[in-house]
Amino acid sequence: MPQPYPKEFRDDVIRVVQTRDSKTTIGQIAKDFGVHEGTIAKWLRQADIDAGNKPGNTTDESAELREMRRRNRLLEQENEVLRRAAAYLSQANLPKRLYPLVSELAADGVPVAVTCRVLKLSRQPYYRWLAAPVPEAEVREAYRANALFDAHRDDPEFGYRYLADEAEASGQPMAPRTAWRLCSDNAWFSAFGKGRAKNGKRPGSAVHDDLCVVIDGDGKSRHEFRATAPNELWLTDITEHDTDEGKLYMCAVKDVYSSRIVGYSIGPRMKARLAVDALEMAVARRGGDVGGCVTHSDRGSQFRSKKFTRALDRHSIVGSMGRVGAAGDNAAMESFFALLQKNVLDRHRWATKDQLRIAIVTWIERTYHRRRRQARLGRLTPVEYEAIIEPAALAA
Repeated sequence: MPQPYPKEFRDDVIRVVQTRDSKTTIGQIAKDFGVHEGTIAKWLRQADIDAGNKPGNTTDESAELREMRRRNRLLEQENEVLRRAAAYLSQANLPKRLYPLVSELAADGVPVAVTCRVLKLSRQPYYRWLAAPVPEAEVREAYRANALFDAHRDDPEFGYRYLADEAEASGQPMAPRTAWRLCSDNAWFSAFGKGRAKNGKRPGSAVHDDLCVVIDGDGKSRHEFRATAPNELWLTDITEHDTDEGKLYMCAVKDVYSSRIVGYSIGPRMKARLAVDALEMAVARRGGDVGGCVTHSDRGSQFRSKKFTRALDRHSIVGSMGRVGAAGDNAAMESFFALLQKNVLDRHRWATKDQLRIAIVTWIERTYHRRRRQARLGRLTPVEYEAIIEPAALAA
């Protein structure tokens, strides 16, 4: 596009034309100044309009009109930037990156300078991003975030450590601190419940000795829950939770060797039959050969009942009971119920007992047994631990 002639030059040419003698033609002046004759004619017409000799827009009016059109076009571009930015930022589950929006607006004719000025962005970082839109570090972090999100979506009750284990199993290893940062930035938190208050009841006398207590060298007693083989030590306890239809009770039996829940019973009443049914399920699922297994419980009336003690004797199981009011005497079982409370019971208000029952059973069999890795088991799940460790021990 040719550059316009300077104003002073135009004025000089017009002056020469207007003051020429009768022998000098406009064509000669155009040749002398190197300007097309038609251009000089246009300048003369505009000079007559500016002097008021002819109707039309003066030079100042034309300049003002051009400026108004430019400003109007700029306002339209700014409004388009704001409109598109509002629509872009309102989208759910979208990273709030404005650089792609700048590129989209530039493709639609909005200058980059206008978009960056309206959005208060610097152009230099945008052009650097344009040269390399996705750095390698961001790609790696995006894959890690996707793996954590998939694990959190499958099991919302998992904390960041377990999410990191699931991500590593899917091929995206990362440090626990990295998993914590990504989960914190994206609000992928585990559900936590509140502690339960005691009911004030005092258990009766024990019907079994405490077989899980050991004496330290300084004479102090402490409980040790360890097992070197399956069906060597079981723990059992009962928990309860409210629903709109009333309370639901659950008795569970846990194998200390693999932390697996080998038996459970869920019912609307906390009777001795609940504990007996849980024990019978544990015996059946372990193949019936559980003679000599120690089953440790608290001093609840269900575990001191004749029905339960007869069931122990029927399968040659040895009973064990902790002290009165000492939660640490059955701490390993209490820790499982704390997980159940946080991950299932206190998640929301349960309308029916059937809904809560299905949720408890699903969490135990699907999540706790087959997805929740435990540090004590070498970051294996209870099912994986029994499948990997037990055959190797038998072979040895």
